[in-house]
Amino acid sequence: MTTTAQPNTHDNSTLDSTHYQMFIDGEWVDSDEKYDLTEPATEEVFATAAKGGTQHADAAVQAAKRTFESGIWRNISPGGRAEILDRAADALEARAEELTTLGTREGGAPLNLSNAFSVGMPVCNTRYFADILRKHEFERPGPLVGPVISGGLVRREPIGVCVAIVPWNFPTALAVWKVMPALAAGNSVVLKTDEKTPIGALELAKELQAAGVPDGVFNVVTGDGEVVGAQLAAHPDVRKVSFTGSTAIGKEIVHAGAGNLKKVTLELGGKGANIILDDADLRTAVDGSIWAFLMHAGQACESGTRLLVPSSLHDEFVDRMIVRLRTQKIGNPLEPDTDIGPLINAAQRDRVLGYIESAKTDGATVAYGGGVPAGEPYRRGFWVEPTILTNVTNDMTVAREEVFGPVLAVIRYDSIEEAVKIANDTEYGLSAGVWSQDLNQALAVARQLEAGSVWINDWHMGNQEYPFGGYKQSGVGRELSAHALDEYTEQKSIQICLEPKLENRAYGLVLSVPPSD
Repeated sequence: MTTTAQPNTHDNSTLDSTHYQMFIDGEWVDSDEKYDLTEPATEEVFATAAKGGTQHADAAVQAAKRTFESGIWRNISPGGRAEILDRAADALEARAEELTTLGTREGGAPLNLSNAFSVGMPVCNTRYFADILRKHEFERPGPLVGPVISGGLVRREPIGVCVAIVPWNFPTALAVWKVMPALAAGNSVVLKTDEKTPIGALELAKELQAAGVPDGVFNVVTGDGEVVGAQLAAHPDVRKVSFTGSTAIGKEIVHAGAGNLKKVTLELGGKGANIILDDADLRTAVDGSIWAFLMHAGQACESGTRLLVPSSLHDEFVDRMIVRLRTQKIGNPLEPDTDIGPLINAAQRDRVLGYIESAKTDGATVAYGGGVPAGEPYRRGFWVEPTILTNVTNDMTVAREEVFGPVLAVIRYDSIEEAVKIANDTEYGLSAGVWSQDLNQALAVARQLEAGSVWINDWHMGNQEYPFGGYKQSGVGRELSAHALDEYTEQKSIQICLEPKLENRAYGLVLSVPPSD
């Protein structure tokens, strides 16, 4: 058996014979069962991957716990850990073309997008956390206080064994968001991949090991979420779980982790409201709104899937969007001029098509798209046309639930107050956007929106200096920014009494009789 994450004895001219194993305690570990890895555009199996079980989850946690307790990683200086992360980033960047192609084959994103999320963002984020690590204040002096004179230290210390559970849509990028701050802080990590897209994580394991991360500090386990993921979430030796995925599964993780009160970071579902104000630059807003709902065929939690347009602009705005969509190429994501690729699998395709039918039943109008593209190239693969729905009201299912596909619900409004009310009328609070040429007005609206990320005159704008996460049922905690290290550390205060006079201490509250000499 072979894997591109270890020396490959097969002909490298084809990937069709590749088998990916798990990475546990510095070794490549196989299992009795395996997954077929299928290209979403063709339904062809191009590789296989080990299907792990609870025993593999336990082994990975055991390795992580042993290495954490030994101090083999956390006792390396922050600068030393940073150098190792930088070496891993350099190695990933050197393999950009290969990793981009692998990302497209397993996930279906067009090459340009795959390059950004399989290589570009992971490399930048890894270097970012290495830089933060070099200057992060893990220990600082506490203030000198009275009336009992004391000083001390305030420390940030690693938590212990951290579990990262990532979804299939941006598997490498989201793994890095979790793994790199956890490693930077000195923790040991177990990464659980989605069974459909394990490759990026396993290639990351290869490069981290080669860069100098000690064996057992970073582990990758594949397997079903309800088996491996559930075991990791409930494991008594795991102190922190970071999860990206659905709100329903996020709630299950909180429940599973209650046994030892695990810390959690949850980045969950979204139903982003994208508000067009009446003075918006329409050319920019049209393209931006397409980008907002259609990146990776709409398979992004922070997508702008509810488009709120003033009634006075509604028809013109929708018409302009349709004209632009007609210029976009839907097709083979391995072709460099493809704009829109397939959905991840048949179940997701059928789910999205079901939401479109539900919307039609509820009274919405399909203004564009609405089904599977016609023609021979789309007879195999998991395709859904970019779809614009009009006559949508905010109480319809398609406006309430996360579709996770290339579907845009257009909702009219007649005042800014009404737009804000509609935008906030959701259980989600991950993302929102405002388009206006009046930045003061846009800021006034943005401040009223209940979302963790609000963009003005853009969408999906990624900046690692800004924290990312959600309000309400869109999540708990934040990723990215320097504060991400705080999510993977515990605070400790060490207080040193410097008071020379015994009578000035508080002991007399209990020991009322003065001590004899």
